[in-house]
Amino acid sequence: MSLFTKVDELRSEFKQALASSPALSDLEQIRQQYLGRKGVLNDLFKQIKDVEPSRKGEFGNLVNQLKQEIQDGVDTLSSKMVKGTEASSGLDVSLPGVHYQRGSLHPIEQTMRDMKRIFHRLGFAVAEGPEIETQWHNFDALNFPPEHPARDMQDTFFLNNGSVLRTHTSPVQIRLMLAEQPPIRSIMPGRVYRNEAIDAGHYCLFHQIEGLYVDENVTLGELKATLELFCREYFGADVKLRFRPSFFPFTEPSNEVDVTCFLCRGKGCRVCKQTGWLEIGGCGMVDPNVFRSVNYDSEKYTGYAFGMGVERIAMLKYGINDIRLFFENDVRFLKQF
Repeated sequence: MSLFTKVDELRSEFKQALASSPALSDLEQIRQQYLGRKGVLNDLFKQIKDVEPSRKGEFGNLVNQLKQEIQDGVDTLSSKMVKGTEASSGLDVSLPGVHYQRGSLHPIEQTMRDMKRIFHRLGFAVAEGPEIETQWHNFDALNFPPEHPARDMQDTFFLNNGSVLRTHTSPVQIRLMLAEQPPIRSIMPGRVYRNEAIDAGHYCLFHQIEGLYVDENVTLGELKATLELFCREYFGADVKLRFRPSFFPFTEPSNEVDVTCFLCRGKGCRVCKQTGWLEIGGCGMVDPNVFRSVNYDSEKYTGYAFGMGVERIAMLKYGINDIRLFFENDVRFLKQF
């Protein structure tokens, strides 16, 4: 059988293969059978050397013509099969794709990360603890007397086994001091729970970031410097701080911390109630009774602690007037951040 006859036979075989209604996957196998690197047409090209010199050009043209016919036949049938699949499935791949909006961090998570980042640069590590606490860790070790009103059911969620849902992240400070010796410099972020009536300014759960630094010769001046650096980094370089005397069982002396209202720049507005100041948290020097609870030498070590509500910081920064918005998961609210 001459090579010219072989070309005609291959053309006939190929037409029969297409007429047998192959599946889309079988069509790719047919393509490889005829046009692949090890396909029959490649073998024909290699046999051109065996054709009479006067007919080599004629043979080469016939093989190229067959190659083009096979390529066109496979492409045409493949296109028809794809369109048929789209029509049966109702899919039109020529239409523009569906645009999905990118998600974003929840404003509370974003605020928490921003605060962590600043304190990390100030040398604070991050410590975490359980949200279900013993009364000793949550109250006794922090110098809360048995008759303290915070132990009342009005403020605390008590569990049947006598444990509580922590009312602050201060128990993490106790756990940290029981596990490590000074120096300690760490922040304690996390969820806390209060048995309070829910309104625009209060919720039954919220987030706190507390901080603790314990070492020899720690002073109140270092506490003020730390909070000033944080506030200038977070609220702006022109912010001013005000420390007001207060009382917390676990610190002595204790202070409330205010910053100048960043909306009116201290001139007085609706947000700051015309005072020019916004409260951001509390702080103070660690009470010696707390050190005695964790077996620290209160004559050798001193320390400071501070705490801020993350929701309050976020509300102040973004001008939000209702804490409930953080927990309703309304996309119209969340997508603004």
